[in-house]
Amino acid sequence: MTSIGKLGAMQQLMKGGKMMPANAISDDSILVKKILSDHNPEGLDYDVKPLLDIVEDILRRSTLSSSEHASMGELSHVDQVEDRNHLPAYTNMLEALSVKIDRISCEMLTIYKWDVKLVLALAAFALNYGEFWLLAHIHDTNQLAKSMAILKQLPGIMEHSSSLKPRFDTLNDLVNVILEVTKCIIEFNDLPTQYIAPDVAAYTSASNHIPIASYWCIRSIVACAAQITSLTTLGYEIFTSNDAWELSTLAFKLRSIVEHLRKQLDSCHKHVEKNMDAEAYGMLRDLFSTPHTDNMKIIKALIYSHDDILPLYDGVTKKRASLEALRRKNVLLLFSGLEFSTDELLILEQIYNESKAHAPRQENRYELVWIPIVDQTSEWTDQKQMQFEHLRESMPWYSVYHPSLISKAVVWFIQSEWKYKNKPILVVLDPVGRVACPNAIHMMWIWGSAAFPFTSYKEETLWKDETWRLELLVDGIDSEILNWIKEGKYIFLYGGDDPEWIRRFVKEARKVAQATKTPLEMVYVGKSNKRDQVQRVSDTIIRENLYTHSWSEQSMIWFFWTRLQSMLFSKIQLKQVDENDIVMQEIKKLLSYDKQGGWIVLAKGSKIVVNGHAATGLQTLSEYDLMWKEHADNDGFESAFKEHYGKLHSVANPCCRFEFSHSMGRIPDRLTCPECRRNMHVLTTFQCCHDDNVDEDFFVSSVIPPSTTTIN
Repeated sequence: MTSIGKLGAMQQLMKGGKMMPANAISDDSILVKKILSDHNPEGLDYDVKPLLDIVEDILRRSTLSSSEHASMGELSHVDQVEDRNHLPAYTNMLEALSVKIDRISCEMLTIYKWDVKLVLALAAFALNYGEFWLLAHIHDTNQLAKSMAILKQLPGIMEHSSSLKPRFDTLNDLVNVILEVTKCIIEFNDLPTQYIAPDVAAYTSASNHIPIASYWCIRSIVACAAQITSLTTLGYEIFTSNDAWELSTLAFKLRSIVEHLRKQLDSCHKHVEKNMDAEAYGMLRDLFSTPHTDNMKIIKALIYSHDDILPLYDGVTKKRASLEALRRKNVLLLFSGLEFSTDELLILEQIYNESKAHAPRQENRYELVWIPIVDQTSEWTDQKQMQFEHLRESMPWYSVYHPSLISKAVVWFIQSEWKYKNKPILVVLDPVGRVACPNAIHMMWIWGSAAFPFTSYKEETLWKDETWRLELLVDGIDSEILNWIKEGKYIFLYGGDDPEWIRRFVKEARKVAQATKTPLEMVYVGKSNKRDQVQRVSDTIIRENLYTHSWSEQSMIWFFWTRLQSMLFSKIQLKQVDENDIVMQEIKKLLSYDKQGGWIVLAKGSKIVVNGHAATGLQTLSEYDLMWKEHADNDGFESAFKEHYGKLHSVANPCCRFEFSHSMGRIPDRLTCPECRRNMHVLTTFQCCHDDNVDEDFFVSSVIPPSTTTIN
């Protein structure tokens, strides 16, 4: 068939062989009805992506040659690419569609689906367009090509290539946007329909838009083919500015179409991804409820399910490692963000090393793996990568090689099932993948390596043997206090951020101790928050030479309060919040007093005598001479102080208040007040993350101010 004949046949692509005039297509609804009335697919499915790859390859090379006047050397270089035509997908596709491509000029496209229509039309155009540029490049060196080029008037066209370049660039721009629309339509057809219903708004919008997008693409293909055919049959003189204007107008139209399609496709992909993640989340839940012979299915589901890469990083060898290193071992999964404090990391490393060294050989088959959890919706910057790598390099255990390996479904799972809320948790799995403890971080902070193997059963056993004593509060922090306990001395632990109260309290305590001849030691332990104020108080104690010890290292203060909070959350996790649990009630008191401003703990040796509020404690000491000196002379300092404090406390009657940040994960449904033993009311409060008085536990992230639940 001649070039003129092919042009006429290409214009038969629309039913009836006529392109609709511009005034008839101003109303898209009319156009859609017309297009759909002619659309009658036979129901056969073709994988047109291999064909599109070939078409795009032809058009891309033609575009490169035409717009940059490639030399023969450049053409030879371009030809040295992978030949994929021998692959099965290409062979099968070509066998099915090659005849149809050849006959497309005289056969309607109504029987094909929209993506097949477009790719077949593009293939027919690519044959013509590719032939044009192939002859343009080889006609100087190949006699057959030279004769064919003369018939197509190519020598004259190439002589005026500089003046024709803007027109070719316009044509190439249109070809590129046609390809983009075609890819969008193929991408839409490839959406997994099991994860997106036809009634989803974005899916419906894209589906309704595809017929008109296909029409404008095929109309544009015909316009491009007409330009090339006119150029080779009528000469370059007829390649006018009006022709370029038509191509530019079509390109503008298609760009608006592809912008709309891309927007709807993005929404569809998000919908599909969400449903796929939900399905994966359900499968993960089912996996944990199913018995297994080892832990590998669980480990792979949580970290990385494929075998194509090594997903772990060994903190000892500093090399990548496979998940096989975890097979049939007790695995401690450390989930956290990138904001892992130095204090936490140092103490955790110490506990880890002690456990490794002292655990019995038969129980020593356990590994710890850090699984970083990051916001997958935010950009992963170079700064975050450096922060991650620095943290990973500082850990002596295994780490996930990169946070991107952790799927959204896994993040959902640990948030809902294990109550991860941005603060580190340590989930323990036994050798067959069962959860031995949903969060062992609390028992680690409380008992250190003595809590090995860090199971919930071990945690319960440790609490059964525990009592409300001073060692529980300071064990593993200050060895000097442990020596005072052995010596049976009276010990005041106290905290607050008011320097004036500190001065008065130390002065009155020393005066009473001297008067009653009581061997008294005092230690300033700060507060659970307000690091700067606590540091200023410590500096004041040293500068003014106050007769009291203080923890100068912030890490000691941090660990004291972390352990105390861990005691509360360990009890909550084990559902040991009974009002008759003395340890639980005293922990709640101390945490509440800290929030109210200041606190005191008086102990004699190991036994805690008074766990009280700072103001009431100071008042008790101040009233020694007037109110309880005689009692002290008769019954001793301990009895007299405790009784008078109790009287003052009963009058003040300060009930407790607790604030649980949502970042803490497990929040109890109810609590009883440790003072009056009544059920406490639950309130919701919001506190700005820029407030200097906010405890660190309130910070859910550096961007979103957290909401907190307050129990009064």
